[in-house]
Amino acid sequence: MRRTTAARPGALPAGPGPVEAAPAAAAEPEEATAGSASGALRTEFPFELPRGYVDENGTVHKHGTMRLATARDELVPLRDVRVQENPAYLSVVLLGRVITRLGTLTMVHDGVVENMFASDLAFLQDFYRQVNAEGHTRAGVTCPHCEQPFEVELGGSRLGES
Repeated sequence: MRRTTAARPGALPAGPGPVEAAPAAAAEPEEATAGSASGALRTEFPFELPRGYVDENGTVHKHGTMRLATARDELVPLRDVRVQENPAYLSVVLLGRVITRLGTLTMVHDGVVENMFASDLAFLQDFYRQVNAEGHTRAGVTCPHCEQPFEVELGGSRLGES
């Protein structure tokens, strides 16, 4: 089954195309509510893999786009036999649904995700948590000793388990 994404006015093309360099800040996505000056909801986020996916031709694909997950994205994989037999496979199937572009690949699916390097998979799992938890998984706290404010990372749950 081939997925397509409807484009918003002013949005990046969802299909394959020339790879643009993702900014270094792509690993730290802006809040999901951030958008254009009109306050439009931002639904797609660029990323750069630490190592990159190597396809069957030896081409390395590092830059991609991930969209916000829907409830359906998190529910459908639970019916997948591979996930039922091995719950750790949930993140592979889920990421295959929400990654809309990776380099010059014509289609990204769970088969692509399962052949990524472990460091890239871990990066994408963290990135998924960041963009689907209102843009980040950090909370502002205050030190009880010096009363200085700082942020702590709250991530740690597995993908698909809110």
